[in-house]
Amino acid sequence: MYGWNIWEAGSANDFYTAAIVSMSKSWHNFWYASFDPAGFITVDKPPVALWFMVICVKIFGLHGWSIVLSSVLFGIGSVYLIYKMVKPTFGPLTARIAAFFMTITPIVVADSRTNNMDATLVFFLLLAGWVLQRAVRKRRGWLVLVSFALVGVAFNIKMLQAYMVLPAMYLYYWVASRQNWKRVLTQTVLGTLALAVVSLSWPLAVDSTSKSMRPYIGSSSTNSVLNLAFGYNGTQRLFGQTTGTGGTFSGMGTKASGKTKTGAPTGGTKQGGMKKPAGGAPTGQAKPTSGMKKGTTNGGKPSGKSLSSMPKTTKGRPTGMKGGAGQGGNGIFNVGTAGVTRLFQTALRRQISWFLPLALFGMVAAYLAAYDRKKKWWQTNRKQQDVLYWAGGLIPVGAFFSVANFFHPYYTIMLAPPLAVLAALAITSGLKKATSKRDDKRARWLRYLLFMGLGTTACLQSYYVWAYYPWLSLVILILTAVALVMMTLIPAKERLFLTLGVGFLCLAPGFWALTPTISGESAAVPTTGLGTGTVSTQLIKYLKQHNDKSTTYLFATTDSNTAAPYIIKTGQAVMTIGGYNGTDNAISLKKFKQLVKDGKVKYFYISSHTNNNAIVKWVKKYGTKVSASAYGGTSSQTKGVGAMGSTNATLYRLSASK
Repeated sequence: MYGWNIWEAGSANDFYTAAIVSMSKSWHNFWYASFDPAGFITVDKPPVALWFMVICVKIFGLHGWSIVLSSVLFGIGSVYLIYKMVKPTFGPLTARIAAFFMTITPIVVADSRTNNMDATLVFFLLLAGWVLQRAVRKRRGWLVLVSFALVGVAFNIKMLQAYMVLPAMYLYYWVASRQNWKRVLTQTVLGTLALAVVSLSWPLAVDSTSKSMRPYIGSSSTNSVLNLAFGYNGTQRLFGQTTGTGGTFSGMGTKASGKTKTGAPTGGTKQGGMKKPAGGAPTGQAKPTSGMKKGTTNGGKPSGKSLSSMPKTTKGRPTGMKGGAGQGGNGIFNVGTAGVTRLFQTALRRQISWFLPLALFGMVAAYLAAYDRKKKWWQTNRKQQDVLYWAGGLIPVGAFFSVANFFHPYYTIMLAPPLAVLAALAITSGLKKATSKRDDKRARWLRYLLFMGLGTTACLQSYYVWAYYPWLSLVILILTAVALVMMTLIPAKERLFLTLGVGFLCLAPGFWALTPTISGESAAVPTTGLGTGTVSTQLIKYLKQHNDKSTTYLFATTDSNTAAPYIIKTGQAVMTIGGYNGTDNAISLKKFKQLVKDGKVKYFYISSHTNNNAIVKWVKKYGTKVSASAYGGTSSQTKGVGAMGSTNATLYRLSASK
């Protein structure tokens, strides 16, 4: 499911693929996670996940499958870690069910087939949890440090999102450790120090480097990694994205009224940024590396299919569906309306919430099943401690996604591990038999919780799929109900009918999880199914003919989505003055004019959604419009975000004399 058809991945997320191309060209770009080969601006995330992707590209060459290979492997590794974490405490049956639920969670499959960072992030967070379990059971203080250090590594994958697991880790260590409180406190402090040191090692190293010697930090407002971590990738995720715009993105469902603000500013903004525009391309960047060979097509096999020869659009969804393409709302930031029901709303539910009711009942059932009457209520045993760990990963993270204003739906992969484990615990806890008359009442309650969990989940899944496959809704409801009735009528065959009932509940999420595999999809934003940007080969030919050796950038533009396909296609630098979404103040007008005067930038592309900042105003006033016919531009070429040739877009030639 994770690896099949990845040779149809195309360029996956163009934004990060452009960075992979750029990072493969020099150690300078590799270290800073440079978006463009000239090292002008970085992507909006730290480099660790991209490092693994670049390594794959250097080994296998630049192909659609090689840029997503590390994500595939980390996705598979996460399933294995779920099994390893659950088996020692709850046994192999629960571990297998949990690993299976993790496997067929749709957003896990979608994320594991793209070059976004989330599959890598989840793997390292699970690895940190597994190491912490080992630290508690073996009473090894140094493993506590390793565990929290791994969260620090995860911070350098996706910044503050990694810290979502910390409440669960701190809670688990304090309730599960069998050492005296002074030693636990000492190890907690040392673990936190290890977390801080590893987390801040790369950000401080970058921020302490002269701004003239490194790229501008994309999506930051002060050209600082720490600002990026605690701003754009920190508080703005909760309260809403405002960097450079004073508003939020279209599609972000933050209010029940449905009103949104666009991210484009209405007027010029004060330009700040670098004192020096990165000094041009570092030595050795002009030519692609030997590992970036393009190859030739050979019928779709991975060995010969290069990235440049791959289709630039994703295949359609399976036939027979009613309604839309699997996601409600508009915009790549559509996450529904904030509130307690958000995870059940259209934007998120079919990606992550298939087993959410079962997991909630499982959280209660598993804790009740492990309760020891001989102990005080606050004295927990090993099973209860593990339940608290997984509950600590579900409740705070679920609460964050319920109220946060600025995130993509695919971020909810963070909920997949605790949901999978707690749903599995609901099933196996319900099978617990009474060993005495005293336990008989508890066993009945566990069965009630199991029945309520399965029934509620069946009803909710039927609601989820009704707009697409009404017949599947009826199948889920009827067959699950029959299985539950047969479990009651024929206790001797209880496990058989329970297996069938759970199997019926796996039909819909299993199918949803298969759709990206069937279609060979590797979308930039996995939950939306958006295709990648396209390029105009005639435009590339025109620019190469009219640029000269002194020109550093093929052209300049405002946002990374426009630039990314051209970096991937040509391996040349394209300047994005506004970073990922065009709102960064990466360079001042004065510095930009100097680049034009020096012949480093000769062309600027203004799309229909370009921000009207000071640089764009200057380009419009002093630049010379290039006729679309000169490079074969037509409206038919605008198949993706940032595609050249739009009738609403203009290419400008810049004069060094202006």
